[in-house]
Amino acid sequence: MKIFRNILILTALAAGAVGVTAQNAAKSRKIVVEKPNLEEIRTSTLDPQSKYYFPKLMAKYEVNDTTMTNDEFRHLYLGYMFQEDYDPYRMSPYSDRTDSLRSKPTHTRAEIDTITKYAQLALADNPFDLRQMSFLVHVLKERRKDMRAKIWEYRLEHLLGAIKSTGTGEDIENAWYVIYPMHEYDMVQLLGYEATNADFIEPGYDYLSVRPDPSDKRKRDKSAQGFYFDVQIPQNQYELKHPE
Repeated sequence: MKIFRNILILTALAAGAVGVTAQNAAKSRKIVVEKPNLEEIRTSTLDPQSKYYFPKLMAKYEVNDTTMTNDEFRHLYLGYMFQEDYDPYRMSPYSDRTDSLRSKPTHTRAEIDTITKYAQLALADNPFDLRQMSFLVHVLKERRKDMRAKIWEYRLEHLLGAIKSTGTGEDIENAWYVIYPMHEYDMVQLLGYEATNADFIEPGYDYLSVRPDPSDKRKRDKSAQGFYFDVQIPQNQYELKHPE
């Protein structure tokens, strides 16, 4: 998905580098890479008295509060795995409505309105659908809805930064944590690779074999053979909610 990769390059790469800039803030905020304490995240996002209580974080996120810290985005993203409505393999009924339009480099006004409509419906159903978010940014920029595009770009940047903060992806010990398997592919695209194969490693890791994406013209060292992702919590949550 060329459009998706280009949006990632323009927005999310900054989140994994030295710092990220809030829309109305002058200072940069550095992404600290640290293995997450998932029990602490589970406890704090379920505790109404905690500053990381999930509904509080989601409320700040939905009003585009640019005072949200990287740690709050990290708790928001990873904490979603412990919420009642979380299902790692549930697909939104709206997510594939505009597949035929997404590969086009430009769109008519009617096509933009259609993509915007279904992307927003999909995001209302799944607020962490990074792919829909990137499509929405793309078409809003086409329509010159620059402020709205920046809002969604900011969200995308910081959610990808939350994933980046969990590890390096280089080995099992430093695997990236993702809440949806699709986010694994989003991360390797961000780095200028395309996935060639996927392997599951017990007790709950995915390994994506990769090769450099020939259409990615950035001058980057693309020597990695693959990346590791920790999916133990999504796997456990799925089994709990679908015991059959």
